[in-house]
Amino acid sequence: MSDAAQPDSESPALRSEIEHKLLSIVAAEPTRASTADLYQALSHVAREQLAQRWVDTQNADRDNKARRIYYLSMEFLIGRAMNNALAALGLRDQAAAAFTAPGPALDEVIECEPDAALGNGGLGRLAACFLDSMATLGLPSWGYGVRYEYGMFAQSILNGQQVEKPEAWLQNRSPWEFPRANKHYTVRFGGHAEHHGEWAEWHAADSVEAKAFDYVIPGHGTERVSTLRLWKAAAPSHIDLGAFNTGDYQRAAEFKNRFENISWVLYPNDSTPAGRELRLRQEYFFVSASLQDILFRHLAEHGSFCNLAEQVAIHLNDTHPAISVAELMRLLVDEHGMAWATAWDQCRRIFSYTNHTLMPEALETWKVTLVQRVLPRHMLIIYRINQEFLDEVVRLYPGDIDLIRRVSMIDDGGGHDKDKRVRMANLCIVGSHRINGVSQLHSDLMVQTIFADFARLYPERFHNKTNGVTPRRWLAQANPGLSSLLDERLGSRDWRLHLEHLHELRASADDAGFRSAFAEAKRGNKQRLASYVAREVGVTLNPDSLFDVQVKRIHEYKRQLLNVLHVITRYNALLEGSTDGVAPRSVIFAGKAASSYHMAKQVIRLIHDVAAVVNNDPRTRDLLQVVFIPNYGVSVAELIMPAANLSEQISTAGTEASGTGNMKLSLNGALTIGTEDGANIEIRDNVGAENIFIFGNNTAQVSAIRQSGYQPHDLYLNDPRLKEVLDKIDSGVFSPGERSRYHDIFNCLVHYGDHYLLLADYSDYLATQARVDALYLTPAEWQRKAILNVAGMGPFSADRTIADYANDTWKIRTF
Repeated sequence: MSDAAQPDSESPALRSEIEHKLLSIVAAEPTRASTADLYQALSHVAREQLAQRWVDTQNADRDNKARRIYYLSMEFLIGRAMNNALAALGLRDQAAAAFTAPGPALDEVIECEPDAALGNGGLGRLAACFLDSMATLGLPSWGYGVRYEYGMFAQSILNGQQVEKPEAWLQNRSPWEFPRANKHYTVRFGGHAEHHGEWAEWHAADSVEAKAFDYVIPGHGTERVSTLRLWKAAAPSHIDLGAFNTGDYQRAAEFKNRFENISWVLYPNDSTPAGRELRLRQEYFFVSASLQDILFRHLAEHGSFCNLAEQVAIHLNDTHPAISVAELMRLLVDEHGMAWATAWDQCRRIFSYTNHTLMPEALETWKVTLVQRVLPRHMLIIYRINQEFLDEVVRLYPGDIDLIRRVSMIDDGGGHDKDKRVRMANLCIVGSHRINGVSQLHSDLMVQTIFADFARLYPERFHNKTNGVTPRRWLAQANPGLSSLLDERLGSRDWRLHLEHLHELRASADDAGFRSAFAEAKRGNKQRLASYVAREVGVTLNPDSLFDVQVKRIHEYKRQLLNVLHVITRYNALLEGSTDGVAPRSVIFAGKAASSYHMAKQVIRLIHDVAAVVNNDPRTRDLLQVVFIPNYGVSVAELIMPAANLSEQISTAGTEASGTGNMKLSLNGALTIGTEDGANIEIRDNVGAENIFIFGNNTAQVSAIRQSGYQPHDLYLNDPRLKEVLDKIDSGVFSPGERSRYHDIFNCLVHYGDHYLLLADYSDYLATQARVDALYLTPAEWQRKAILNVAGMGPFSADRTIADYANDTWKIRTF
């Protein structure tokens, strides 16, 4: 049953519960309670019900001795918890009825909750969607990560430039977490290891305590829940009391900070040696605590580790948890006395690994000298795993020295010891029984390019699992207007739990009445976003204009800069009076640039400089506006996705593993303009090639262009529109106070190789954007295609992805 079908008759009882929590938890008088007080009270009402579901789920799994899946990820971008909890508990309508004038409405109460700053982008949001689906499908499941006190950063914009501020999302504590005082493990670092036959004794130099905090992730349409267990680093002693008593207060505090900084910030800046070491410590910290916890739970239930691989599946979300392979071997061999060969057999049946990138430079590696210093025992284990693996390769391919060098877990650094590096992806592959990509194109390219040697060695291990998103948050909760339409049109079919029912919407695309209602719901979402932009950015958007949206991490391969080139080209044409066939357009950007990523920050600044010119030009203002929405995160995305008309998915073909923003936008009725990259291809295949705008060079053509000797300077000289755009950027038209501000962007595109082929795709991108304009100026046809996009998104549910994992990789039955 959808939440919309829940009765309102119980709202007085819910109001009574809220008032009780106001007194017992918040210590506030109901008639004087603030909006923040009401948020705390309502969250504790939901928390209490979720706690009962958690206890019941854990008891059932314990009694059944369930095989469990443990999902290890450095990121879980879970967003706000309140709305999702109310929907899962069937309390959304009752809560809305409980908050009536003259007090705050439910939406105002929900706004009090900060986004949980536990992730940065698609990797973390995917992990959050997966936990939701694991619970909804009834999988005995746990997620493990780090309880960051601060997110990567809160982004603000000052004079057009990104400014990074602490993202202190826990400053008022979270009502959704359950501290587990009795769950803590010691994590050690440094020192040296002494061999004793097959096992070794690790004499660590220091240690830190990992303390557990649990978040309950509710399932929908079920009372089962998943658990997200996060680890906080705590010093063995809170302060150096000796230093404190002698008056050296600074040194006393440094003792505490030296240990606890491990869980302070998501992704510490790794551009310095200290930052790189902290990142490695952070990864090992959460891995070690998680594996100790997993083994403790298994031993308590089964009494031995002989059936560990039969009861435990551990999934590595990218290479950040890769050290898990060595840590499990250490725990089984050194701590629990298991024979090496037996432990390795268990290990290879327990682990599975998802790769998220095709770019070799993005595959995580660590200097051998750093690993030896921070994790000396693990370096010895990696050397042994590698040697046994290479012995196996030599038996299969004797004399192939180049193959051995390519697949080795140790990059020899050209023979220089100081340059040797540990290849974490290789460790994941050798230590796992299943390896997958996240779209069909990505998985195909993975075995043809970066992991071709491993695919030849272990062809049975590689497979595809196309990503998905949860329809509960990204449609039912984010887009109530469209959700109501779907409920009316699809009747009793619960698309929230079975997204494949959306295909029945295809017949409605030719229904003029439904198209009109669909357009009205979209316009309401656009007005809501426009109000937010006016309040937060100070730009007034026209809700009848085409909302052209590119929201994602700012990175060169995602090609926000290509979008900017189009904006300037459009602006130039408008100045020349070329307005025929041009639809009014609002170009919307959002995303964060990594703090040390100069070029990405330059792109953000250029967007703002272009916006300042375009938005203040009365000659073009009615036909073109540009806005950058700061501090992009889950809650901001929940406003943007339902409002978008056009979804920009324009990465260079062969660089985007999958994407999930493309899925969320299509699910909410946006048409995609994109390259043949990632999941764009599968979206095209499901919504129909005529209902998507594909442009640019495909992966084979990209490869051919690069091999033939790409000359972007020739394109610059031979395309007058492109030359005018780039010359304006280079000459300071958009930065009159600093004419040379964008020389590096110009040179990167024209003289230094244009690595991501923006100029090669520019002409086709412009032609395709003209087709977008023509379609938008035919509203009935645009709405028809938008409806068909929604109707084709059934396969992109995270429920389908997780069911595939459960059946094929983890061998766990869904309920």
